[in-house]
Amino acid sequence: MGINRFGDRRTQRAMRKWEEKITEKVKRIIFESAYILQTEARSRAPEDSGYLRQSIEVEILNDGLSARVIVSADYAIYIEYGTGIYAVNGNGRQDGWTYFSDKFGEFVFTEGMKPQPFWFDAIAVAQQYFKREMQKLGI
Repeated sequence: MGINRFGDRRTQRAMRKWEEKITEKVKRIIFESAYILQTEARSRAPEDSGYLRQSIEVEILNDGLSARVIVSADYAIYIEYGTGIYAVNGNGRQDGWTYFSDKFGEFVFTEGMKPQPFWFDAIAVAQQYFKREMQKLGI
């Protein structure tokens, strides 16, 4: 009887090469997905002063194996979900309120602002791209 050996050095080298190629492809998909999310969110966000759109930024982490897309405008949540009587799920203030508007130079009464969703719709587009590309890799 002889000894059969599986997984010789050529196989190991081929596996390392395959792993490097797959890793680079996954990094590319992560990178592209993050920038698709940023682009989609920026295009869907209301114009306002432009600060909201510019506050949507991408951070590439873990040597490209993960990414974070953040919205740093502190008022983004109010844009996404609305305020007052218009707030999503009725979670806003149910009576109106008055505030001083620098824009108009007088007191203004409001019942809130309707939602102008931009974030979760953009996430859906980026997720769809990510899933489709990963499936192409068999992952």
